[in-house]
Amino acid sequence: MINTTSKKRIFLSSPHMSGNELKYVNEAFESNWIAPLGPNVDLFEKEIANYVGVSEAVAVSSGTAAIHLALSLLDVKKGDKVFCSSLTFIASANPIIYQSAEPVFIDSEPETWNMSPQALELALKEASIEGKLPKAVIVVNLYGQSAKMDEITKVCKFYEVPIIEDAAESLGSTFKGKASGSFGEFGIFSFNGNKIITTSGGGMLISNHKELINKARFLATQAKDPAPHYEHSEIGFNYRMSNILAGVGRGQLEVLDERVLKRRLIFNKYFQELAYIPGIKFMPELEDTRSNRWLTALTLNEIETGISVTSLLNILGKENIEARHVWKPLHLQRIFKETKYYSHQENESVSEQLFKTGICLPSGSNITENEQMRIINCLKDSLKVKV
Repeated sequence: MINTTSKKRIFLSSPHMSGNELKYVNEAFESNWIAPLGPNVDLFEKEIANYVGVSEAVAVSSGTAAIHLALSLLDVKKGDKVFCSSLTFIASANPIIYQSAEPVFIDSEPETWNMSPQALELALKEASIEGKLPKAVIVVNLYGQSAKMDEITKVCKFYEVPIIEDAAESLGSTFKGKASGSFGEFGIFSFNGNKIITTSGGGMLISNHKELINKARFLATQAKDPAPHYEHSEIGFNYRMSNILAGVGRGQLEVLDERVLKRRLIFNKYFQELAYIPGIKFMPELEDTRSNRWLTALTLNEIETGISVTSLLNILGKENIEARHVWKPLHLQRIFKETKYYSHQENESVSEQLFKTGICLPSGSNITENEQMRIINCLKDSLKVKV
């Protein structure tokens, strides 16, 4: 596809290398540890676990694989239900289908854009009355912002339902001083190419349950039983991360705090330049939390601003600036049209409103000040703001 503009492309969130990744990759080559095993894998797991304050971690091929392993470890199977945030990427829910289980989608609430504790409580109460509590609740931390984990943990503990914390977008974020991803029975991270740190493709499953993580490691390596030949008593997966990619991850993890700081500065600049405009509202940061601001997201009131999200995205696209809608809620996806959904309040679907009005702006830690001002000025021109 030919660009209609000569202006350099500004990506939503592109990989940002530290320069130290090659050291670990070269070590893998020099030692011939090229397989999905090796020192980089072992050390990357330990370093992530130490960073987030849990005891165990297993490096896998994707965040999706990590969720799938978590569901397998919780014995989710055909006929079971799993509650899941609706406002998220489909990878949060696909592993539920892999297990032939049934997803039930939970709305967002306005203070974090994440899972609504009151919608969750209603869903759990009804499930309890029906005698069909879910096997797990998958809570997503959207765009780096932690959900209301105190309230969600409390209600899940009351009904004795385990939490899988989908922290794919929130590595480096905190909730009341505790690391995102460390609240549930399991936490998962993604190292996809657009995440705050990347291994090109990869993920991590974390937990404080050593025996379960050991089982995850077993399942992720084709469930090979200890034997002098290839013996298998369970169905496993080919989900382990390669030693080379783990080397990339180790170099990336060294600069994670710098990347969080930069993305927060990018958010602050957008906020400073745009928050005063009528009809613009930025994604909130809950008190006592610290978002990594993986993506800067805001909502646009079409009546007040005089422009729709779709029109604004088209204008930005013509200027070679990549911006996107917020996630389309999963309960609105055609493949989930028959799935049960609990809204935040009766006749108020927060996730649907966020989808209609939300936009994500370029937020990569490698965008320059000049590039960010180019984005801001394009937005102001589009919104007819007098500079």
